[in-house]
Amino acid sequence: MTKKILAWVVLLVLVVSVGGCAASKKEEKGTETKESDSQEVGTKEPVQVDIPLPAGGNVKAEVVADEELRIAFLSFQNNPFWNAIKEGNLEAGKYLENYNTQVDYIVMGEELTSAKVTAAIDAAITKEYDAIVVVPIFDGVEVFTDKAIDAGIAVGNYCAEGPNPGNRMFFYGQNGYAAGQLAGELLQQHTDSVGKVGVITGVFGAPIHDARMNGALDYLKENCPDIEIIGPFENKDKGETAYSQTMDMLTANPELKMVYVTAGGPFGAAKAIQDLGLTGEVGVIAYDHIPDNLDYVKSGEILGLINQDPFGQGFDTVVIMHNYLTTGKKPESTFIEAALDVVTPDDVGEFYPRYK
Repeated sequence: MTKKILAWVVLLVLVVSVGGCAASKKEEKGTETKESDSQEVGTKEPVQVDIPLPAGGNVKAEVVADEELRIAFLSFQNNPFWNAIKEGNLEAGKYLENYNTQVDYIVMGEELTSAKVTAAIDAAITKEYDAIVVVPIFDGVEVFTDKAIDAGIAVGNYCAEGPNPGNRMFFYGQNGYAAGQLAGELLQQHTDSVGKVGVITGVFGAPIHDARMNGALDYLKENCPDIEIIGPFENKDKGETAYSQTMDMLTANPELKMVYVTAGGPFGAAKAIQDLGLTGEVGVIAYDHIPDNLDYVKSGEILGLINQDPFGQGFDTVVIMHNYLTTGKKPESTFIEAALDVVTPDDVGEFYPRYK
């Protein structure tokens, strides 16, 4: 009996030992798997692809997003200037598809009002975009862009913003006052510092329009005290309004030498001059290298056209935002300045071969 009990004890010890070894090995194996998994995650490299930039694009995407990103691009559509921005943004959407980022081009409306901008920002917040790129234009909009930032949405501004930028990441566009000073120089050249100059602005109170207007007026006041200013008049960025305003100015002031248009619709002023047979006698200084304006540079009504890179505003801004969302890198400067290129009837063909 004693031998049987001893045999059972030995057998039990062996079973426990084998089971313990098996459990120990299982635990070791499990630990090794976790360590291996951890090493895989830690050494995962960002996916990089090299897609050529389209003509007009200046900023390359750096890496592919791990998860799909969504960027809302908020714009207007009340005159042909926005078409060039739209073109750049749609190209950005195609380009960034390769980097797992979706770009939604959203038209805020045809009328430039702060209510349109703030409503569009609120809608983008509700839809939980990863980033918003917007043309805020008006004072007070920063309250809504900051609201988006507080909700965890990155925000960048382009084209025009109010005097208080809020906490947005960057502004891509013109130095409006410097552009106005350049316009003042061009007006001086074409008036010999004397005579009447008509002024048409886009929206009274829009900071970028005011900055361009005041930059030119300050320059003329300081350097050309004999120039008389007619206006300013507000055209709401409409070419047809600029047309009728120019007609009225020339009827009341037949000795008018130049018309300065600070915002959208200068082709309307140029058409009025052409229709009155005053090409070569009266000229326009204005902004934006878009076909509607360049046609009148070629025909001689617009004597100086200052650019602000609308394609880049539509393209580069969202690529910059994609790079921030995927790498955490912000632009080196919060102000990304658009070059102030000027075309004239003498050199428009050099800038744009189709006008040779």
